[in-house]
Amino acid sequence: MAMAAIGISTFPPSKTLTVSNQSNNNSRRISKHFFRSSKRRSLSSSSSSHVYGEKLSMRADFSCRTKTAHASRMPVLVSPKAVSDSHNSLTCLDPDASRSVLGIILGGGAGTRLYPLTKKRAKPAVPLGANYRLIDIPVSNCLNSNISKIYVLTQFNSASLNRHLARAYGSNMGVYKNEGFVEVLAAQQSPENPNWFQGTADAVRQYLWLFEEHDVMEFLVLAGDHLYRMDYERFILAHRETNADITVAALPMDEKRATSFGLMKIDEEGRIIEFAEKPKGEQLKAMEVDTTILGLDEDRAKEMPYIASMGIYVVSKDVMLQLLREQFPGANDFGSEVIPGATSVGMRVQAYLFDGYWEDIGTIEAFYNANLGITKRPIPDFSFYDRSSPIYTQSRYLPPSKMLDADVTDSVIGDGCVINHCKIHHSVVGIRSLISEGAIIEDTLLMGADYYETDADKSFLIAKGSVPIGIGMNSHIKRAIIDKNARIGDDVKIINHDDVQEAARETDGYFIKSGIVTVIKDALIPSGTII
Repeated sequence: MAMAAIGISTFPPSKTLTVSNQSNNNSRRISKHFFRSSKRRSLSSSSSSHVYGEKLSMRADFSCRTKTAHASRMPVLVSPKAVSDSHNSLTCLDPDASRSVLGIILGGGAGTRLYPLTKKRAKPAVPLGANYRLIDIPVSNCLNSNISKIYVLTQFNSASLNRHLARAYGSNMGVYKNEGFVEVLAAQQSPENPNWFQGTADAVRQYLWLFEEHDVMEFLVLAGDHLYRMDYERFILAHRETNADITVAALPMDEKRATSFGLMKIDEEGRIIEFAEKPKGEQLKAMEVDTTILGLDEDRAKEMPYIASMGIYVVSKDVMLQLLREQFPGANDFGSEVIPGATSVGMRVQAYLFDGYWEDIGTIEAFYNANLGITKRPIPDFSFYDRSSPIYTQSRYLPPSKMLDADVTDSVIGDGCVINHCKIHHSVVGIRSLISEGAIIEDTLLMGADYYETDADKSFLIAKGSVPIGIGMNSHIKRAIIDKNARIGDDVKIINHDDVQEAARETDGYFIKSGIVTVIKDALIPSGTII
């Protein structure tokens, strides 16, 4: 039996320690990661400055760069590979991120492309990887990057998101971070602004009065529906060392994927000079850049001649206030209005390369592939097993999963499941899942349940001809997403035998998008049903 059971991290260890300097009795806070070398490499023999990436085989120098953000502009050592997964950071921010950076996570819109998963919840609250929710990714990245002041802006179906954040982080922040918080800010109407959030930039603008009260240097603007692991301290360090007004996280792209993203063009210093939204043909060719400037080696630079915006930004505090209040008071979106506008008025907008796994969970197909990607072997697309950068979530105090004569292969099993005499292959099984005898689960994401039903509850439901929560006996499910608390009867087949690509059967409890059957939360699929 080959399977994996995910462990949950509920609160991170302290990431900083104080080292005293006996010669001057000063103290400084130093990152537990390897320190960044204060010696600069020779970057170029030419007169122009270049932005280089550090190689994976970096030496662990034990000196700390303490140059402030307002020092003279110098070429930056961007670290494209090291920001992803478990590479050691060489970053030492001064002042450190916990005191100088405010995290702002945008909850997103109505999530229509993820419907029906967003029928009863906001996008960031959608379950992920058996034990987690999407919002746990940016919050964990912040905490692992020593950023402990975090706001989450929400507007649609935010009840479950609010509840999860309160349970997962509300009572723990004071334990491991002084003055730390994860706080939800909901859209609201006021005499000054009677409208709901009109876009990402408008959402931030409406709460600028609160954000500017914090004594910080930068705002870190993040999306709540991306799957990736990133060291934001390196991102912020690059922002400070280039003396940038705005720094945009950029993903290298090949020509096939580039047409689906907003692309950026850079000069020889890594400064963004042009934007194009989903270009094609000659316009696409015109957006090619030399990605060796940002740290890719020559071979990968030939494969990936484009860079796409990840929708992740570091913005200096005074710049944010100026852009949203004075320069572009009517702009609603960062990616299409504010960031291009900043370049047009002469601000320094810098690119920062992230060369790791990143997925925008914007559609049912992307969400399905991202979840099933964690079962991939020998190396999953995204790993929850990185000890140096764990993913935190709510502590539910569930029992271990129990498997009774089950055949489980290439799968991930969440906590508190009971799996009885069945077959599971290449699937993700969420918390409290109950799978009955004879069931076959293939290429499927089961989100599990929010609660257990008692034996008395089950007997009562069966007696009146209904179905308990879980997967019934001898049911066969393939290439599907089964949302929480779904009741799948006995002898049900959810296999999309006719290969239907799109179908809306909400009254019957399911949708089909991109050929993937999605059973709605709390839906009941009667025994004997064939989908």
